[in-house]
Amino acid sequence: MQSVASSSVAPNPNGVRRTLLIIGGAEDRIGRSVVLKRFVKLAGGRRSHIVVIPTASSYADEVSEAYRDVFTRLRGGEYSVVHPETRRDANDPAMVEALDTATGVFITGGSQVKLAQNIVGTPVGDAVVRAYERGAVVAGTSAGASIMSRYMISLGEEGLTPKQRASQISAGLGLVEDVIIDQHFDQRGRYGRLMSMVAASPNLLGMGIDENTAAEIRGGRVMSVIGAGSIFVVNARNAITDAPDARRGAPLLVSGAVVHSLPTGSTFDLDHVELTAFVERHPDIEGAVVPAKVRAARSSTSSAAH
Repeated sequence: MQSVASSSVAPNPNGVRRTLLIIGGAEDRIGRSVVLKRFVKLAGGRRSHIVVIPTASSYADEVSEAYRDVFTRLRGGEYSVVHPETRRDANDPAMVEALDTATGVFITGGSQVKLAQNIVGTPVGDAVVRAYERGAVVAGTSAGASIMSRYMISLGEEGLTPKQRASQISAGLGLVEDVIIDQHFDQRGRYGRLMSMVAASPNLLGMGIDENTAAEIRGGRVMSVIGAGSIFVVNARNAITDAPDARRGAPLLVSGAVVHSLPTGSTFDLDHVELTAFVERHPDIEGAVVPAKVRAARSSTSSAAH
């Protein structure tokens, strides 16, 4: 392990250790399921009460069953679904009660706009925040990752060039401060829209998370990278930009931003915006991303060849 700078996570003043697991989408559900296995462990394993919120998805029932299957396979405990289909539904005391007893909350992918409409600022959304504050792990994938921050990208163009007013921001849950999160980052070429966001709001760090990759954030400060890809962090606090003057749709000037590409095994301090440690884990990547049935087929082919 290579140590770069000192970093530690202390409990909050109430002695609670708070943990987020922010996933870039398309996490492995049928192989080693490294990211989801970590979520189940953080939630308490067999003693866990996992609550899934599938509200972002257009196929909420199917998504709920799929995660029930994978969390059961990974030896999770009790399983519940909280699915407010409208903002009014999010006032349901039964939904709030389920979240108030959860040891792990998992917000699925789909539409960020639906999450902002139906969750943020409701009793259900407040219960998710309470769960985090009392020490339950809160995880989200794809749209469920974006909603973790106070401000989230709800719509936007894809591509490598940052452009003026190419994205839309909505309110998120505010579980992680001073960061704006994008997902499917490398796979969908979202470098440009993340850069455009931090150019216009340089107080925010930009965080782009690849698929089947997660940021485990402890205490709101220390981030560890797990999974198959990388996390891209961009700091534009001292950058030069023409964002105040550029016309709509114009390519933006962003000069002097500091970028960090953090593969699995990286530990990063979000407060000081610096790498604190790195463990080389590339030999484990294939096991993290190749489904079990594919590895089995390769093994059979190899045996037949011998």
